[in-house]
Amino acid sequence: MSSQLRGTGVALVTPFDKENAVDYIALKKLVNHCIKGGVNSLIVLGTTGETPTLTKEEKAEILSFVANTAEDKVTLIAGFGGNNTQQVMDEINEADLTGYSYILSASPYYNKPTQEGIYQHYKAIAKASPLPIILYNVPGRTSSNVLPETTLKLAREVDKIVGIKEASGNIDQCMKLVKNKPKDFIVLSGDDNLVVPQLSFGMDGCISVIANLLPKEFSTMINHSLQGEFKEATAIQFRLSDIIESIFEEGNPVGIKSALSLQNIATDTVRLPLVNASESLREKIKKQLIQI
Repeated sequence: MSSQLRGTGVALVTPFDKENAVDYIALKKLVNHCIKGGVNSLIVLGTTGETPTLTKEEKAEILSFVANTAEDKVTLIAGFGGNNTQQVMDEINEADLTGYSYILSASPYYNKPTQEGIYQHYKAIAKASPLPIILYNVPGRTSSNVLPETTLKLAREVDKIVGIKEASGNIDQCMKLVKNKPKDFIVLSGDDNLVVPQLSFGMDGCISVIANLLPKEFSTMINHSLQGEFKEATAIQFRLSDIIESIFEEGNPVGIKSALSLQNIATDTVRLPLVNASESLREKIKKQLIQI
C-alpha cells in the first residue's frame, strides 16, 4: 500500500482571491494542472497551504473540494500537525477524510520537545488516526530535528507509521534513514533542490513545492531517477535549480504563489503574516520561467 507514495507528491498551495478568500476556481485549476502533469499524489493542508491561517470551516471545505475535484485520479494526503498532541488527535478524528489515504503530520514546533517527546507525540497520533501516518521532519520550520534513531524506532514499533517526508537537507541523515529503514518504510524528500542525489541512494520520491508550477517537468525528473536514469534526471535538476532557489528566497509559499500568478493559475495573494513577493523577486522568477 505504501508504494502509492513513491514518485512525485505536490504540497498544494491554498489559492486566495484578491479579497483574501479561498479561491476555489483557482484551486480546481491547480489540482487539474498537477494531475495533468503526471504527479502521483496531492498533499492538502500542508505548511505550503498556509494552514495556520485557515479557519476550521475553510479546512473542512478544502479537504472535501480537493477530494471531489481529484476524483480518485491520484493519491490524496491530508496534513494535520501541531504542537498540541491532543488537539491534533481531535482534529483528525473530527475531519471527514473521505477520499484520503494518508495523513502527513509535521513534528511539533515551538515547544522543542525531546526525542522521547517526539516519539510519544507520533505514537499517540498514530493510535488515534484512522489512516496511516507519514512523519514530516522540517527543522527549518520547527526548530526541532527528528533524529534518524527516532524515525526508525517509530517505523519499527508503530505499524500505522509508514513513511517520512525528510526535509532536514542533511544528506548524511537521509542516508542513515535509507540504510537502516524497514523494507516497506517510505522515505520521501522534502527538498526540491536535492532530490536527484537523494533518489540516487534509495529515497522513494519527493513531496514538492515547485511541482505546483512545473508538475510535468518535476515528475519526469523523478521518474528518470526512479528508473536509474540519472544523467537525464540531473539535466532537469540543473535546469530547475535556479527557479527552485528563487521560490524559497522570501519564504514559502510566497515565491511559488508569485510564480503561479505569472502562469495565470492562481493569484499571488498570501495571508498575513506573509506578504507578497517583492517586485525584484517577481521579475527574477519571470525571467527564469521564460528560460525554462
